[in-house]
Amino acid sequence: MPVSATTRRTGARSTTPGTEPGPTSAPIPGPHTAPRIDVVLLGVAVASVSFSAPLIAATAAPALAIAFWRNAMAVGVLTPVALLKHRAGLRHFGRRPLLLALSAGALLALHFGLWLPSLRMTSVASSTALCTTTPIWTTLLLRMRGHRPPRMVWAGTLLAVAGVVILTGVDLTLSPRALAGDALALGGGIAAAGYVLLGAEVRRTASTTAYTFICYSTTALILLGVCLASGVELGGYDATTWVQLAALTAVAQLLGHSLFNRVVATLGPSVTSTAILLETPGAALIAALWLGQQPPVAAYPALLVIMAGLALVVRASRSA
Repeated sequence: MPVSATTRRTGARSTTPGTEPGPTSAPIPGPHTAPRIDVVLLGVAVASVSFSAPLIAATAAPALAIAFWRNAMAVGVLTPVALLKHRAGLRHFGRRPLLLALSAGALLALHFGLWLPSLRMTSVASSTALCTTTPIWTTLLLRMRGHRPPRMVWAGTLLAVAGVVILTGVDLTLSPRALAGDALALGGGIAAAGYVLLGAEVRRTASTTAYTFICYSTTALILLGVCLASGVELGGYDATTWVQLAALTAVAQLLGHSLFNRVVATLGPSVTSTAILLETPGAALIAALWLGQQPPVAAYPALLVIMAGLALVVRASRSA
């Protein structure tokens, strides 16, 4: 919910009941200003989105349909909460935050629309490695906006991405279809960086619920148009598929993505986007426990490398 003019001048937090405002100070937020609970919530978010890949792999529905339904179902859950408890915040959202939230929703739709089809065009390893370059683009975009990330942020970001490459590898080929898939995955990673940065900006003055409601609604509407235009089947699934879609929505979307939107206001986009890299080894370990798939030997050292990179980013953000 937007804060009052007085609150903006003083930098204080809004005390309107039922809202969850973000910080309003100009500096990029980070772990040095974040409540400890947000660090815990970041861990829950990573664990939640780690279920995404195994659930998608088990769901017998087209990739774009899965992307649409996880957002549409999330909007269905958020609508009564947003309209009953956050109506005032939505009514006074502000033109600039609204445009940024709509843009974030469009970038999230672009992320899903590029990355999921790439999984059918190139190897899963290449697609995952290229799409999870998000923290690199986040740091570059911050630099383009005039912020100067410390060298340790760059080092930690590159180290964390290297951990993903250790786990997945990058199997680039000269096949035109595979190269197109690689390009889509890379574009998905860039779109995700923009989504994280815009979300951090909107969350300075808006509650998590109000922001995610607008963002997910935009994403769902765009993906619906893409699905209808491309003839993707949006129905006719069996009961198991619908249950899997509901589980994906509850765990990966509402709990995972929404918690990322919750903590990005205090932990900052660099820490948040780097932490998302933990989804890759997390998904491998969940697949081993749930689907009985033996995790690759590189899963455990890759996890340690990603954690080391994240630790560097957190340390640099604390000293910034």
